[in-house]
Amino acid sequence: MRAMILKSVTSFDNNQTPLDLVDWPDPVPAAGEILIRVTVCGVCHTELDEIEGRSPPPRLPVIPGHQVVGHVEALGPGVTMYKVGDRVGVAWIFSACGVCRFCRRGQENLCPGFQATGRDAHGGYAERMVAPAEYVYAIPKIFTDAEAAPLLCAGAIGYRSLCLAGLEKGDNVGLTGFGASAHLVLQMLHHQFPEMKIFVFARKAEERAFARSLGAYWVGTTIDVAPDPLQAIIDTTPAWTPILGALQNLDSGGRLVINAIRKEERDKSVLLSLNYPAHLWMEKEIRSVANITRQDVSAFLDLAAAIPLHPEIQEYDLEKANEALFDMKTKHIKGAKVLRVS
Repeated sequence: MRAMILKSVTSFDNNQTPLDLVDWPDPVPAAGEILIRVTVCGVCHTELDEIEGRSPPPRLPVIPGHQVVGHVEALGPGVTMYKVGDRVGVAWIFSACGVCRFCRRGQENLCPGFQATGRDAHGGYAERMVAPAEYVYAIPKIFTDAEAAPLLCAGAIGYRSLCLAGLEKGDNVGLTGFGASAHLVLQMLHHQFPEMKIFVFARKAEERAFARSLGAYWVGTTIDVAPDPLQAIIDTTPAWTPILGALQNLDSGGRLVINAIRKEERDKSVLLSLNYPAHLWMEKEIRSVANITRQDVSAFLDLAAAIPLHPEIQEYDLEKANEALFDMKTKHIKGAKVLRVS
């Protein structure tokens, strides 16, 4: 089968084609697994974190990709919940131990044995992949394959961010960065809180225009001061500068939710400008989003189908995965990027 593989950790500054297109052996499903013929796979900033070493795969080479949509091609021994031909998806959570204290209380995203699709196990930048049947999701019929792919990470992680934000009717909420996840969060907010004022902070003018077109109440740059204090802000950027801007815009008792696997180093020095009275005092709270649970994905897919939520999509052929990742790295973003595999 065709697959795009990562052979070594590198930097896009030095290597703009870190993934190689190869002929890879077809995987075979073990007990409890299913074999999926991949049709599309979303492209996520987390892949940049893997490639550039901020969240490196434990073993190389590896096939990246964790927003996978395809059809069941074969069943491993013991699998009864799916049948050949079913359309399914795979998300960032590939597996968890199921027995630790976190798993027992529904926090499998914090499991020490958490395995990530496309990092700890081969992912969807390939024509086929295997996955544990218990960590695979039926895709609602209302979505095309390409629409469903970003829902499995950008949407599900955005959903978890909203849950952690603890929003109430009448709150003002901010979104910092406006790419694949934030544009879905904005639409969820419109559905759940129709009267809520949504303030969007984005570095690029085209991102701000996109937010305006989706109904943002106010837009500005990541360092602008909002006209009203905000009770919650969700940050989806890989940078540190927006964190200080967000903390300055938070109301007393407000909550900043950082939706990122890793932050890049390039502007970390800005944290030396952290001012306790301006940024942290008055019981402001900071929470990070760590991975997702199966319940997050299932609940979000139901919500997305009910809205219904249709992501903005830009498609690339599988062999152009490096181009899609470079466009993401250089901030050529509008909505979500999806690889067309087969």
